[in-house]
Amino acid sequence: MSVQTLQRIVAVATLAAIPLQAVAVAQELTQPLLKLTAVADIDYLPDLLEETVEPEPVVAPLPAPAPVKPVVAKPAQPQVRSISQGEASWYGPGFFGNLTANGEIYRPGTMTAAHRTLPFGTRVRVTNLWNGRSAVVRINDRGPYVGARVIDLGHGAAGELGLFHSGIAQVKLEVLQ
Repeated sequence: MSVQTLQRIVAVATLAAIPLQAVAVAQELTQPLLKLTAVADIDYLPDLLEETVEPEPVVAPLPAPAPVKPVVAKPAQPQVRSISQGEASWYGPGFFGNLTANGEIYRPGTMTAAHRTLPFGTRVRVTNLWNGRSAVVRINDRGPYVGARVIDLGHGAAGELGLFHSGIAQVKLEVLQ
């Protein structure tokens, strides 16, 4: 035999062996599975699969929590100690810069008032009975000293109550706690 013939035989044998090797490898990998199948009872396999493969429980997502609204406490309405009615007037530009009876400087726009007897610092809700408007004022002066008037309002309070043009009005006074 020549060398070329031997090379051809080796080449053909090599090519023929490659598919055989692949089959051998495949048999090696599947052999344990085949043994299990052969040994196991075929009716037992479905039960085995049912026992080992359990579905995961379905968990429903929790609903989003409701937004929490802050509790805003309404300021308590001050209690009314006494109620009276009468005529009110206001004092303004001619008195700006003067000292009030309690020593404060009277300024434009103040929510203050003069009363003959109420203590300084007392808060009074004044309601204009002609138009229904009301304002809370602080007593810081003495007066009024004209006629039967019950209160003299500062510049800011007169504006809130609508007294600028008329100068006087019938009012209800509610002395607050």
